[in-house]
Amino acid sequence: MAETRQPKLYERCGIADTFSGRFEALAIHVFLFLRRCRGEARLEPVAQEVVDRFVTDVDTSIRELGVGDQSVPKRMRKLAGVFYERVRVYDGAFGSEDPAAALATALKGRAIGDDAATDAAAALATYMQETGDRLGAVSTDDILSGSLNCGN
Repeated sequence: MAETRQPKLYERCGIADTFSGRFEALAIHVFLFLRRCRGEARLEPVAQEVVDRFVTDVDTSIRELGVGDQSVPKRMRKLAGVFYERVRVYDGAFGSEDPAAALATALKGRAIGDDAATDAAAALATYMQETGDRLGAVSTDDILSGSLNCGN
């Protein structure tokens, strides 16, 4: 959560400082963490816990915004679909021949709005790659012990 509150994400990287923008920032960080956990059986329970917590936090936020109890499940299904679409697209970008360019393209219209600075998508793509690299350097044992100090 602390990573999603960095002013540079909103000021330099073009994420809107709105509910939707904060959802995008959180989705990016959850995606990067899940990507780090992928393929490591010992981290599967932690990854599932992070997804469960993500869903719970988004649900709570929607309710705090005043969305009625009848509308929350529909809104949550929509946001879950948005999240998994992001995971698919960002994962494909990371696996491409030019991840920086592919991520910048993938971010436009998703995490980056049309009114963002022209270099915002490239800045956020670089941020995602650097954050992914830092997460990759965190040992499995550190993650399992609750230490995710990967610096900024």
